[in-house]
Amino acid sequence: MRTTITLTSAAEEAVRKVMRERGLSFKDAVNSAILAGLDPDPVDSYETPVRRLGKASVPLDRALAIAAELEDEAIAQKQELAK
Repeated sequence: MRTTITLTSAAEEAVRKVMRERGLSFKDAVNSAILAGLDPDPVDSYETPVRRLGKASVPLDRALAIAAELEDEAIAQKQELAK
């Protein structure tokens, strides 16, 4: 389909940048940008790598209690320094 569009200077600059980087024609760069912008499910996704961390050094069933104790200790130290 042929049509006429008016691009903002920022949009034109972005299209020209894509043309240079990917070696595309103006038409292909615009079509690529439109399709990428309208695609509800982007193809490029990132997966977080999974790593083994070894055995836990603290009992995880008490993790929240330990965190609360450490926070209490930190608050007490700050209060002592403020005196």
